[in-house]
Amino acid sequence: MSFIECRECNHRVSKFAYSCPGCGVLHPADEKLDSRGFEYKTKTTILGLPLVHVSFKYRLNGAPVPAKGIVAIGQFAIGIINISQFGIGVFSLSQFAISGYALAQIAIAYSCIAQVGVYIHQGFGSVVWKLSNLLY
Repeated sequence: MSFIECRECNHRVSKFAYSCPGCGVLHPADEKLDSRGFEYKTKTTILGLPLVHVSFKYRLNGAPVPAKGIVAIGQFAIGIINISQFGIGVFSLSQFAISGYALAQIAIAYSCIAQVGVYIHQGFGSVVWKLSNLLY
């Protein structure tokens, strides 16, 4: 079995270890590791944005890496079309959305279908309010 030193604490650890027994860092043998999780981006771009960006990735400090693309999919997403837990976009399918058109549990949108929402033009759902009615 081959051993190396952990990149964080220099504890002797197997190069196949999932975490360091000394400090708990994930993948202690990987010198280049800067995050954990899954991320995919297409090579095709439009206006500098990937056509599709999928991100369920977190930096090692716990900060999420948001999906940013024409089609953005992830826990946090910003895109023309986004499917996310927390999303900002033109068309959103999200738990929480700020969008032009949203299908969401909670939404602020031009038009929305939401459990709870604030809309400008049209809205449907359990508890939705027109923004102009809230301002007066």
